[in-house]
Order: sequence, then structure tokens, then C-alpha cells
Amino acid sequence: MALFVGAISGTSVDGLDLALIDISDSDISLIASATHDLPSDLKATLMALGQAQGDDLDRLGHADTALGVFIGKSINDFLVAQNVACADIHAIGSHGQTVRHRPTGSDPFTAQIGDPNHIAEATRITTVADFRRRDMAAGGQAAPLVPLFHQAILGDISESRVVLNIGGISNITLLRPGRPVSGFDTGPGNAMLDAWAAEHLGKPYDAGGAWSANGAVVPALLHACSADPYLKHPPPKSTGKEHYNLAWLNRQLPEATQPADVQRTLVEFTTQSITDALGRWAPECDRLLVCGGGRHNTFLMDRLNDLVGLPLETTDAFGWDGDAIEAAAFAWLAHRRLEHLAGNAPDVTGAQGERVLGGVYLG
Repeated sequence: MALFVGAISGTSVDGLDLALIDISDSDISLIASATHDLPSDLKATLMALGQAQGDDLDRLGHADTALGVFIGKSINDFLVAQNVACADIHAIGSHGQTVRHRPTGSDPFTAQIGDPNHIAEATRITTVADFRRRDMAAGGQAAPLVPLFHQAILGDISESRVVLNIGGISNITLLRPGRPVSGFDTGPGNAMLDAWAAEHLGKPYDAGGAWSANGAVVPALLHACSADPYLKHPPPKSTGKEHYNLAWLNRQLPEATQPADVQRTLVEFTTQSITDALGRWAPECDRLLVCGGGRHNTFLMDRLNDLVGLPLETTDAFGWDGDAIEAAAFAWLAHRRLEHLAGNAPDVTGAQGERVLGGVYLG
């Protein structure tokens, strides 16, 4: 038995996801998972840092430390709850929180915070972090990084599958027998839906999509959103809240639009952008497996099912909790780092070749 812990606060900033996995003889199994709520002040700071405006180096530094301390404490509490000793964990893979992702331009960069020094200090467990920047240094987009893990746990030699993760941003992984794994960010996921719900409902999200289900699609808004050039740009590609955010949405809004109608249109935009990407770059797909927080949005999933035209299931039906897969992926990437194995897929990120990812902070 070789136990690893993964930790990630995703684009939606809806909590710290933790996963405990066992990697033995190339077999990967999920032992336990949990989501820990972020302290309200830290969550507000992380949300603000992700808006790409009003940057403050002091605020960034304090958040880096506070998140690292929180991750370390959360992992200790998680292991106590699982009756697992820290000494039994080989390593932690901590993604932290992305606060900026600029994969294109003259000097591309990506930034994740959640100081791994504090994680290693609090847990006394070797911690692997900073997974993305080596891929970017090799000419890649540094995202998505989960496709290789999707291949390891959900690949099948008898059919072509697409794994769709609906997080703050949506991304897909193409798993085709006998071909290299590929994938990319399709565009919007939960981030704009959650932000619009927070602004107009005073709630962190539209539970089950009930509010959006009562709205009507605004054709002019849907047309404006769907004309975004990113959607037709060929892979490899990645995006984030730096692009798909409320400021972007407000620039598309027609005058006198009802908030519920905007939410309904955002659901349509999200599902159409996913299905258009599937039709354009994954037409041979036999089955669609959905993970991430978006699968809890019943109305969004119903619309996706209406549009996609192929078998649609959640990863939960295949033994993998859709809320835990990303955290489990970074636990697996920590294992890859310690074994000096590549963590990126060049066909996904566009990097010049395979690279060992992550920096090691000894426990």
C-alpha cells in the first residue's frame, strides 16, 4: 500500500477538496475524500485575487501563507478522521489556488498559491506543489493537467470516451484506444453561473439550476456570448476566470435583461459551448463521463443530455466520486514526481515534450 493525499481549491473557490488514494502495482483506488469549507475571509480574498484587477502584493502574500496553513491543518484533520497516521502518507500533492492564468502572449505565466512550505511544516509529510510552471516553461499551456489521470482511471480499450469536468471552467479529456490522450478547456463552467447567482440571489450558487430553469433564453445574449473567439480557437488551449467573468458577461448584456433570463442563457451558453467542442474536436466519442461540481446542477445536466446525443453518465457510476477526481489527480501527480515520471501530456498542453512536474518540499 502506498498512500498519497491530494489537495486543490478549484476555479470556483467553493472549498478545499481532499482525496486519499492508494497506488499499488499500477492500480489506483480512492480510499476517502472530503471537502473543507474555506474560512469566509480567506475565500473572499481568493475570489478577489482571481478577478485580475486591483492586484495587491501584500494581499497576495498573506493569502499564500493563510491558504498554506489552512491546507496543512485540513490535511491533518482529514487524516485523523480517516484514522490514518501522517507517517503512513508517502506524499501530498497540493495544487493550491490558481490566482492568475495567462497562457498566451509574449511572457505567458500561471500562478498558484498555498505555500507548500507551511503544508510540509504542519503535516511533516513531503509535499509536492507548483505543478504547472514547468510545462509552461516547455512551451505548454500548463492546463489541463488531469487528462493523464483520467486515462489511468477511466480509459477503456473497447470504446472512445470523453471525460468532461464542469468546474469553474469546463474541460474535456479525449480517451481513444490506441491514441495519445488529448484534451482542452472548452470554455465556461460554473464560474459565471455562480458569480451571477451570488450577485442577484445573494447565494453562492443556483442550487440544482432551479432559478435558471424559471428563466428564458435571451437570443441576443446567447449570440453575443457564442461569438467569443476562444470557442473556435483550436486546441491546445486553456482559459480561466481572467477571461470568463462578470465583467466579460456585462459587456455582452443587452439592456433591460431580467436576471433569471441571464442565468438561463448562461446555462445554454455553457452546454452549447461544450457540445460544440465535442462535435468539432471529439466527434468519434462513444460515451461522455461527467465529473466536477457542475454535475450537481440538475437543469444544466438535463440540457447537456438533450444536446449531446450520446450516452451521458457521471464518473460516480464508474467508482470515482466526481467531486474528488481533481484532488486525487494531484495526489497521483505527486507520486509521478517522486518516481521521476512525466506528469504532462504534450498533446493536451502543447508542451515541447513530456516533463516531470512539481517542486518537492521535504517533510
